Amino acid sequence: MIIMKIKFTSHEVINLIVAFIVISLGFSISATGRNFNSLTVVLPIVMIGAGLGFILHEIGHKISAIHYGYWAEFNMWPTGLIISLISSFAGILIALPGAVNIYGSLSDRENGVISVCGPLVNLILAVLFIIISHIYWPVDWYTNGIIYLICNFGYQINAYLAFFNLLPIGILDGAKVLRWNPVVWIVTIGIAGILAFGHMVNITF
Repeated sequence: MIIMKIKFTSHEVINLIVAFIVISLGFSISATGRNFNSLTVVLPIVMIGAGLGFILHEIGHKISAIHYGYWAEFNMWPTGLIISLISSFAGILIALPGAVNIYGSLSDRENGVISVCGPLVNLILAVLFIIISHIYWPVDWYTNGIIYLICNFGYQINAYLAFFNLLPIGILDGAKVLRWNPVVWIVTIGIAGILAFGHMVNITF
């Protein structure tokens, strides 16, 4: 049995926290149509649904890289975070929080497995959110409506994140997964597509 030692440096923890806050804030601004009076209500919902999905996506890459014996560390991209905030005011969030830097010479298989782990985290979160949202279908808004809203929003965001990241374009995860194993890529992007577009619900705050 292999026991992985997952370590986070203080620099990495700060980077994760800053990226989490900025991405959550950006999603909140975009979702509310720049209605700042609603931010205090919407921000916690977005932190759970969207911010958590982004951070756990990156941690998924990190853990899988550590599994192969590589040192991996998340580094935020300050310019990307600024772009994320600015774009949120236009109502279309361009989320560029940063990435997990992996140090070492990866094989195509290792790179593919590490790359698919991020979207897989989002797919798992999407499924969990949609299951919980159906359990807490709002009979009364003041009793379980907020839980339904959090989960429904979290489901949509994580499904879209998985699908977008699996597109075989440029530096996205999908290009690395496709290069490693086309069958795995087809299956994962297929599932992501079904989750992202097969149950479209219009969320408004």
